[in-house]
Order: sequence, then structure tokens, then C-alpha cells
Amino acid sequence: MSDPYETTEQHLERLLRCALNSFDLSDTTVDRLGTALAHSSALHSSHHSAVLHRETYRHSYLLSDGTTLTLWELVHGGGRDVPSPRRHELYDDEDEAQIAASRLAGSFWDTPALGDDSAREDLEALTLLMSVPPVPLPRTYAPDNSADHARRVLRRAENGDRPGAATAGRLRAAFAHHITQVFGRQYRVDGRDAGFTLYEHAFLLLDGTETSLWEVEHTATPDGRHMCEVYDDEQSARNAMENRTGIC
Repeated sequence: MSDPYETTEQHLERLLRCALNSFDLSDTTVDRLGTALAHSSALHSSHHSAVLHRETYRHSYLLSDGTTLTLWELVHGGGRDVPSPRRHELYDDEDEAQIAASRLAGSFWDTPALGDDSAREDLEALTLLMSVPPVPLPRTYAPDNSADHARRVLRRAENGDRPGAATAGRLRAAFAHHITQVFGRQYRVDGRDAGFTLYEHAFLLLDGTETSLWEVEHTATPDGRHMCEVYDDEQSARNAMENRTGIC
């Protein structure tokens, strides 16, 4: 929570400095925050278990033009049985903050780790799940800065075979989008737990066509940090997850 004696400028500086993903905030959001005159903060939701402590805070700002802007701060770390440093993430969209929170609680973080003999049957079932796409749910597209959302998804991709300029150019015509968490599970990779989540970012374009980006979020990195990979199609995304886990 905020120090009641810090100024709005100090408050914003602290948030942006602590957030691991502050570079994901749009330039428009950062510019508007530079005109903030006052702020208020409140706990929006929380989750506490043996393996995870997570809180979501809502930070509201009064801007010089009389409008307001809200940032959603996700703070998380290990629970009493799995201590780890607290990490901070910032979002200017509530839906994105909720998705980020769900990837921690209720998805792979709250499921058993796989990779030992006792989980062999679960592993076989999981391999089948990885190879068979789930039945798609009806989409409800939301017109909400969708072209900018596509730009941010592509910008945070770290894989060398991420979608290129042609895809980025086409997505400039996106005016609505829908995000679906397709898959989320935890694996044993190189002797430690690593979480994997697959998202479909579906976009409706101005010409009436639809296209999707497939985002793999995982912690199969040397330091356990979150890494994002983005692909043009679902099969490439699933292949990437299988390659990371070593499951064929």
C-alpha cells in the first residue's frame, strides 16, 4: 500500500520502479500519468495459500484535465511453504490484471507438479490434452484499444520466431479483441517447477475478418522469471511448450 505522506509523483515513481513489466504500459498511459495531481489506493482482491500470496491493488489518479486513470498493481510471492521475493506487475486494463492474477492462482500455480513416478498417469493425460485442442467457447469481442493491445502482446514476445512485420501491420486494423486462457499447468523442468499458460488473443479486424495471436507464458527460465513467447498459430505454440518441457 501507499505511504500516506508520499506525494503523487513519488507514489508513481515507486510503482514504475518496482514493476517488472512497466515497459508494457502504453506511451499514452505514461504521458497521462505525468499530469496526475492526486491519487488514492485500495486493496481490490487477495489470495493466500501455502504456496502463494497475491494481492491486487487499484490505484486511481486525478489528472490535470479533470479525468481519472486507474492502474492495477499485482503483488505476488511464495506462501508460507514456498518463500520467495515479492514481485510487482502493473496494468492499465482490469481484464489484463485479472488474467495475470489467474495465471498465479487457479491455474498452474495451484496444481501439483509433474515429472515424478507418482504423476506418470497425469503426465500421459496431460500429453493427450496438449495434442487435442479444447472445444472453443463462443467469443464476445470487446472494442477497447485492440490495436494497442496487439502491439503490446507482440512487444513482450521474446522468442526469435515471433510474428513479424506483416502480422503487426495487419493487427493495426484490429478494433475489438477477446482473450481466452486455453491451457495452464505446472511441470517439472530441469529439476524444478515451471508453470506454463497458453492464451489466445483473438482480434476482429476492420474488414470483418478474424485473426489470433497465441501467447505462451512460462517460467522455464534459468532464474525462474516469467517469459512470454508469441506465435501465429496454436500448433506452433503447443510445440513450443512441448519443446520446453521435453515432452514428446
